[in-house]
Amino acid sequence: MSKRIFIIEDDVNVLYGLQAKFSSDGFAVFTSGGTEKMEELIQKIKSMEADYIILDIILPKVDGFEVLAKIKSDDNLAKLPVFVFTSLSDNDTKKKCETLGAAHVFVKNELMLDAFVEKVKKIISNREKVKL
Repeated sequence: MSKRIFIIEDDVNVLYGLQAKFSSDGFAVFTSGGTEKMEELIQKIKSMEADYIILDIILPKVDGFEVLAKIKSDDNLAKLPVFVFTSLSDNDTKKKCETLGAAHVFVKNELMLDAFVEKVKKIISNREKVKL
């Protein structure tokens, strides 16, 4: 069965780029532009039964930090690895994401989309090997 990844990103170019790259590598991809209210977004994540989440911090209707905190405080979602992919490059943002439970924090202007996808796939592959 293919791995399910839920991408929460408001930049449609980034969102569709990630969707295309992960889909072509066999992932089942679900997306959100971050336009839902918090509870609706959390319900979508639960109903999609995602294995991994990619989360932008700056979203139009909800705060990405709050989304991360909500995911990590929910008994059904807390163990989901969350990869933060954000434009915010300051150390405080990275520390806050890590404190809230992000598996990894990536800065958009430091990585091309292809490089980000490859890093995430490698992390996922390594996690899957450990589970075996």
